[in-house]
Amino acid sequence: MEFNLEKLVRPHLASLKSYQTLRDFYMREKMTFLDANENPFGEFNRYPTGNPLELKNRLAEINGVNAANLFLGNGSDELIDLIQRLFCEPGKDAILVMNPSFVMYEIYAKMNNLQVEKLDLNSGFQLEKNTFLEKNAQRAAKILFLCSPNNPTGNAIENLEFYIENFNGIVVVDEAYIEFSAQDSAVKLLAKYPNLIVLKTLSKAYGMAGLRIGIGIASEEIADFFNRFKPPYNISSESQKLALEQLKKSVQIEEKISKILAEKERLKRNLGQISEIVNIYPSEANFFLIEFKDAEKAYQVLLENKILTSLRHPALKNCLRISVGTAEENSKLLNVLAQI
Repeated sequence: MEFNLEKLVRPHLASLKSYQTLRDFYMREKMTFLDANENPFGEFNRYPTGNPLELKNRLAEINGVNAANLFLGNGSDELIDLIQRLFCEPGKDAILVMNPSFVMYEIYAKMNNLQVEKLDLNSGFQLEKNTFLEKNAQRAAKILFLCSPNNPTGNAIENLEFYIENFNGIVVVDEAYIEFSAQDSAVKLLAKYPNLIVLKTLSKAYGMAGLRIGIGIASEEIADFFNRFKPPYNISSESQKLALEQLKKSVQIEEKISKILAEKERLKRNLGQISEIVNIYPSEANFFLIEFKDAEKAYQVLLENKILTSLRHPALKNCLRISVGTAEENSKLLNVLAQI
């Protein structure tokens, strides 16, 4: 089927004019700015640029695309919400999600009054092609969300291109954890599938969760659409500045990722020796989904020892999701678990 963005966008948006500011156009000139009702005094008195080209150029370089393929959000959460609001009619349209997967897809759908159709994963936390085709035939959802590596299970989704190829709406591949994975990024598929949006983040591998920067990568047509309708000043001046400074430290970033992966292997080896643990699921992220004999007991013991983990029970029976920390944090975790 030939891709037509206008047919997927909510009809009333076609004629809607986006918020316009000339500030970006004149930013590099020595202008006197009396246009935005700002306080003329203060260190942070000016609105940030709504089109952070320097940051976009660096992110485009990292991801092997053009800056015109990017749109940025106040964390990936803002982009997930925006994707749903731009394409889906409240009370009418549906999204399709994996189950289990990142909970915010469903939360934003409920906030936006959308139906949520679920694709139950098999025992290996993979999608089943036949189940997908049957569900897709039953109801034409507007958006398919694929999280790979998946949260909270940690595994990469196999045959990802099959699901992109066989879905007629917008496909969102959420790659929050891709830097920890051996899998190729779906960004390589953008030229082949004009309905594809890839989400990335600076919160995980790049260690900038506090800056709240989410990255959308898509065709120039889709990216331009989002850049017109996103909130006008959604990335703060300080976040833009600090992110650029950190992204220049590519060697240090790679070293930290390597440290996390090394600690992940050490953690896996030692967790496998703890009798209370039933199963450590395969992970291509910076966390493990772990099945315990009694997850609630393990969770409470860890809490008593000032260690906070993510209790996934009862949705995932007797499971905790545990992030890879520093060597010291991981040793503390292992020592506490060994005493249960």
